[in-house]
Amino acid sequence: MFTRMLKLRLLNAVAPAYFFMATTVTFILHFCFFIPTIFPNPDTSSLAGSTTLHTVVFLFLMFNALGNYLMTIKYPAASANETAVPVCSPHCSDKVDAHYLLNGRHFCKLCKKVILKRDHHCFFTGNCIGNKNMRYFIMFCIYTSCTCLYSLVLGVAFLTVEYSISFENPLTFLTLLPLSTGYFFIGSISGLQLFLVLMLYVWLGIGLVCAGFCCQQVLLVARGQTWCQMQRGQLVENQSPWRSNLKDVFGTRWILGLILPVQTVETCSDDADAHKQD
Repeated sequence: MFTRMLKLRLLNAVAPAYFFMATTVTFILHFCFFIPTIFPNPDTSSLAGSTTLHTVVFLFLMFNALGNYLMTIKYPAASANETAVPVCSPHCSDKVDAHYLLNGRHFCKLCKKVILKRDHHCFFTGNCIGNKNMRYFIMFCIYTSCTCLYSLVLGVAFLTVEYSISFENPLTFLTLLPLSTGYFFIGSISGLQLFLVLMLYVWLGIGLVCAGFCCQQVLLVARGQTWCQMQRGQLVENQSPWRSNLKDVFGTRWILGLILPVQTVETCSDDADAHKQD
């Protein structure tokens, strides 16, 4: 158990560093390689408009992804008024990273805090996702997925323009990484080209995972259920309709929350949240 806990703490420190490194690399590739190569003459009226449009779209997606990431950390799901001793209930599943307390809360060993309506622990943000930051986490997943898939499209366009790689055949993308790796070791392509090909697969993987995880979280929120409850096989007898459950998380100004990383839900007290626990 000690070894596994040590691995989780290491992952809790490495995952945020990986996120910021991937974000920095994406910024550099976009503004230093993609835009200058795809639109080489921005002085032309048509190209100038396209350059501005792609830059604005990319900055909008990245701003919302990073903004909701910071909001997820700024509004943690930890209880501000409760310090509980981590005593497991008889129904506690054998979990290393969290204890299910008798009063319906969770004590996270990684956060070392009592979490209100805990859903899961996110290693990329380094904190638990619960009732206070679920909306920001979902929006973070949405915009991270959009940013990665958008970067994937620009990366494909860059490889087409710079290295004359045709993606008309669907098998081209499937065989691109193994072929590029082989060509790199025999000296046919540069390390930059191999790195760009690798980033295409990284963006595709992160984009699809975030999109799938976002769909799952929205479904759980609509059902009034958390990931912890689903893992325990606990069926929630939720009398509230799905619209009400979504409103509790996204608030009444949910449209504003779709385009800006701002607070759209009034922060509830811990006593009020106690009625919504497992």
